[in-house]
Amino acid sequence: MPPKKFSGKTTRKIHKKRRKNYFFRRKIVLAILIVALIGTGFYLKQSISYYYALYFNKFTHKKLHNSEKESLRIQRIITDHLDKTYGFDISHYQNREDIQWDSLSIGNKTIPLEFVVMRATMGNRSADKHFNHFWEQAHTHHLIRGAYHFYRADEDPVIQANNFLTNVKLETGDLPPILDIEKIPKRKTNKKLIEDLKVWCKIIEEAYGEKPIIYTYYHYYKDFLKGEFEEYPLWLANYNDVPAPSPDDHWDFWQFTENGIVYGINTKVDLNIYNGSTWSLKSLTLD
Repeated sequence: MPPKKFSGKTTRKIHKKRRKNYFFRRKIVLAILIVALIGTGFYLKQSISYYYALYFNKFTHKKLHNSEKESLRIQRIITDHLDKTYGFDISHYQNREDIQWDSLSIGNKTIPLEFVVMRATMGNRSADKHFNHFWEQAHTHHLIRGAYHFYRADEDPVIQANNFLTNVKLETGDLPPILDIEKIPKRKTNKKLIEDLKVWCKIIEEAYGEKPIIYTYYHYYKDFLKGEFEEYPLWLANYNDVPAPSPDDHWDFWQFTENGIVYGINTKVDLNIYNGSTWSLKSLTLD
């Protein structure tokens, strides 16, 4: 059978159709390759991040030192509380790049840090500039996390409570809200301070259904707060060479040094002991 003969117009039409189909198929193949590449990227995201950090974003651990007296004191406290749970607290005073979140430990890398507490808000209006970043990092690396409000004694307790509630979204597994009070008011009486602190606590407790943790220094607690917040979890700071933060008060957390040297952090941080096991600490967290 002799081959079909087409007119020039028909030939151009067929060529145009074939060309259109060819480019359409190329677009389909290109779209499939792009989708496959994106999917592979998500699948290998962790590996890619790891190798990027390994070759291009190396973490150089600084050699930090304390005085011999402070080193011995810290070592003695850790040795005496090996059955307890350890953590640290941070704020914008620590730089983001100073923390390697996946390798945090003390005691020559033998004791992992199980929890982290971070400053979220201060006074009526202020918020910590690193809070959101630290909050997400702690969640990503499966640390029990807590957020605290730095209370300014002469400012309004209601506005301060709302500042915390606006900036902090606690979730199941997080520690209860934390109130940091360590300053004496200049324009209020001590009685008024206690009343205001209880207003802040009441607002926060109604919002979360849990009593907030009270943080302060041992002597501040003894001189101003003792007997007023007996039912609240207590977090005491005491940097002296003592076996416990208070000789006669129950305590839940002890901030025992502001010169903590942590493997994975390139600056000194506050170190804390929770007065119990990790399981006990988890039982304190929000449901």
